[in-house]
Amino acid sequence: MVNVFELMLYCMAVVVMIATPGPVMLLVASAGLKGGYKQALKTIFGTNLASLVLIVLSVLILKGFLNIAEHWLNAIKILGCVYIAYLGFQILKEAIVQETETSPVQLKAVQGGFKQGFLVGISNPKDIIFFASFFPQFIGVTSDVDVSLVLLTILWIILDFSTLSLVYLGFNKLSQSALYNKLLSVCGAILVSIALYGIYTVFV
Repeated sequence: MVNVFELMLYCMAVVVMIATPGPVMLLVASAGLKGGYKQALKTIFGTNLASLVLIVLSVLILKGFLNIAEHWLNAIKILGCVYIAYLGFQILKEAIVQETETSPVQLKAVQGGFKQGFLVGISNPKDIIFFASFFPQFIGVTSDVDVSLVLLTILWIILDFSTLSLVYLGFNKLSQSALYNKLLSVCGAILVSIALYGIYTVFV
């Protein structure tokens, strides 16, 4: 029997986590601004695959098949933060170039896509922490742990895809206005800030 209350809490938590500003959300948004929904969709597929990999790792830890030392987890988080900061700086750089050009320029940096979506998703400190600590708290939604894990995984994929698609549509409307470059700048600045904060949390 499914615990509907816990399942609803899980769904709300997932939507809030995905919708709040973070590397994955901002990458999808900037990819959509530059390449339309097709490019945003490729990016979403990449982040979805990364989520599935992290879910599998979480399941292996829950089942006792895998034990990750804290220093290795911290190393992964730092590498992820460095990569995310790099993307943020690229977005900022291109936004500044676009601002100073007198004629329209086709933005080429941080185009998103499947590969970049996967890399950001797999190295995103927020996702690593979520799947390692928060995700396992909801394995009691059914009396069978395996059924719970399958259900939670399917719901994650559906909610991830739907929420990120809505994020793209919201940003796409803003891209038609004069706020386009400012929006890209804000995305880049937030990515850099998230990366710096992630590195800070490792050492405190």
